[in-house]
Amino acid sequence: MKRRTVVLAYSGGLDTSVAIRWLTDRGWDVAALLVDVGQGADAKSAAARAQRIGASRIIVKDLRKIFVQEFILPALQAHAVYEGRYYLATALSRPLIARALVEAAHQVKATAVAHGCTGKGNDQVRFEVGVRALDPSLEIVAPVREWEFKSREDELAYARRQRLPLEASAGKLYSIDRNLWGVSIEGGDLEDPWSAPPESAFLMTRAPKRQGSETIRVQFARGVPVAINGQRQELMALIERLSRLGGAWGIGRSDLVENRLVGIKSREVYEAPAAAILHAAHRDLESLVLDRALWHYKEGLAHDYARLVYDGLWFTPLKVALDAFIRETQQVVTGEVRVELRPGQAVCVGRKSPHSLYRHELATYSHGDQYDQSLAKGFITIWGMPYVGRGKHGRKS
Repeated sequence: MKRRTVVLAYSGGLDTSVAIRWLTDRGWDVAALLVDVGQGADAKSAAARAQRIGASRIIVKDLRKIFVQEFILPALQAHAVYEGRYYLATALSRPLIARALVEAAHQVKATAVAHGCTGKGNDQVRFEVGVRALDPSLEIVAPVREWEFKSREDELAYARRQRLPLEASAGKLYSIDRNLWGVSIEGGDLEDPWSAPPESAFLMTRAPKRQGSETIRVQFARGVPVAINGQRQELMALIERLSRLGGAWGIGRSDLVENRLVGIKSREVYEAPAAAILHAAHRDLESLVLDRALWHYKEGLAHDYARLVYDGLWFTPLKVALDAFIRETQQVVTGEVRVELRPGQAVCVGRKSPHSLYRHELATYSHGDQYDQSLAKGFITIWGMPYVGRGKHGRKS
């Protein structure tokens, strides 16, 4: 009987390494898909390891530039930050990997795709909703939800029995997901929300021992970051540079008890230095160039956009519609923001734009003031007219 082919989203870690052998033992022909989104892993050694474990085919895709342009940039322009502190690094990579899974399945004529997510997490939703939106004919296999192992220790014991060539860090304390936009850290002693994360848990940032600050200038063209201190760079290189600069100041750390989509609370620790700097700068520039009504409306949509990304609804009509709105708002988001990097903070201290709506002659309290203050009385009278005499009970007394 011919073995059916499944494309597995392979990270090189314990779960997906065990999944190759587990799937193979159950009659699947496994094609391992390695997607580079800037995680810094050695793709060659991971591919060789997957082959030794039993994958019949290895597919490696470098999607870093696509990740930056099609996933990170729209989220930045939307100011998408889940629950005010998570810059969605992992969440943003999942629809891209889901799309790559579908494309790889078509390439090798697979009838199914697989992932290494647990039944407790958000990533299972993001992968599966994305795959079904793009190709509902594909079967989805989730080994971690189905297999007999009850813990990481069980998986390690199985790997030893099967003599699987795991990476040296397979017994690491934390579960870590890294890409160009940031790092997600969970598990181990971090599962106790009272336990402070040790410095050893962080990968992109360090607690700076120096005092003071460092000032940089970030330039934007139609909502796209294009330069630092006047030096133009492609967006991917710019993000990598800001990750190093911000990381040295300990910028972009988040420690929160997060509300997962599946209904449980989870203690999560994140690092996203470039995201923290760019979000602060982009938002600050928008406050200069967007009018009050548009700025307020867009800020309200930021929460909805973040939740949409977090909930795995990237390939949806609502996402397409929101992107069209956000793209329109970016036409005037051109200018420069001066950002002061301080220990643990990115603070905007200056901004300018050819499309600035700020008028010194109206805002000043000094000589040159052209604002007719006598008009304020009439404005206040008309503005407050519906509420005159209504009192604390909301009705006229």
